Amino acid sequence: MSSTFPSKIAVVGSGAVGSFYGGKLAHLGCDVHFLLRRDLETVRKNGLTLRTEHDAIHLPRVNAHGSTEDIGPCDVVIVAVKTTANRDLETLLPPLLREGTVLLTLQNGLGNEEFLAEHFGVERVVGGLCFVCLNRGEPGEILHFGHGSLSIGEFRGPPQARTQTLVEIFRQAGVETRLVENLITERWRKLVWNIPFNGLAIAAGKAAVDAVLADQGLRTLARNLMSEVIAAAGKLGHFIPPEFGDEQIARSFEMGAYRPSSLIDYEAGREVEVEAIWGEPYRRAVRGGVDCGRMETIYHLVKRLAATGLKP
Repeated sequence: MSSTFPSKIAVVGSGAVGSFYGGKLAHLGCDVHFLLRRDLETVRKNGLTLRTEHDAIHLPRVNAHGSTEDIGPCDVVIVAVKTTANRDLETLLPPLLREGTVLLTLQNGLGNEEFLAEHFGVERVVGGLCFVCLNRGEPGEILHFGHGSLSIGEFRGPPQARTQTLVEIFRQAGVETRLVENLITERWRKLVWNIPFNGLAIAAGKAAVDAVLADQGLRTLARNLMSEVIAAAGKLGHFIPPEFGDEQIARSFEMGAYRPSSLIDYEAGREVEVEAIWGEPYRRAVRGGVDCGRMETIYHLVKRLAATGLKP
């Protein structure tokens, strides 16, 4: 990748996250190519719309593809598939790779950078964390409810010119983006919110964010789960200040009746990202000697409910 600008970008996993951030880059003028399945013909015909409460960005012409072979080698590949589909990447990604291709994963949870490094080389891997409220709307439409910032960092080692370039491109596209020194610390920071709110959305009977906050017991449980995640992160060398949990609760009130992605997958009978969001953090906490009974409970509850809720 050029230290100034990537000439060609692929988005693998063009759901809400991939389409939103890829759409932002395409609106900026980047050469972005989307791998699409469900909405392929609609997007080819009508384009892609990123819709907020107050306005919308419509991209009338989108590079929409049904296979990565059609896209060909790229400078940057944005990986935004659900973590439950990581094995598919072993066949999806090779046609997109050439010397120097960067893999930027925007996936949830822990273990995704390790997967990409193992199969495609650690030198390619950059991680990004999305702090955003997004859902799919009608075919070819992404609904943006709030937030939207990105944190980007190298999987191994300090930031490089390429990471700074990616940060700058997203900033030019109107995305609040920051460069981070320690990517895994940032992943734990995101889990402080994801573990309780994605988990309780399922375990508490399809509870949106406002429903969790409105119930004193659930709100207290969410805050206590946050404390466990913060303690686990600290034990593993990733310091997060205790008051970060209070800040996350306060920010959650802005989300209203937002339904986390895990709840949407669960309601649709699709696989939920159980291991990446709950299983792997719990296992790492146990290995670190952390007392994490609440993390253990929410993991096993979500795992059981997600398994029984799958459509045949």
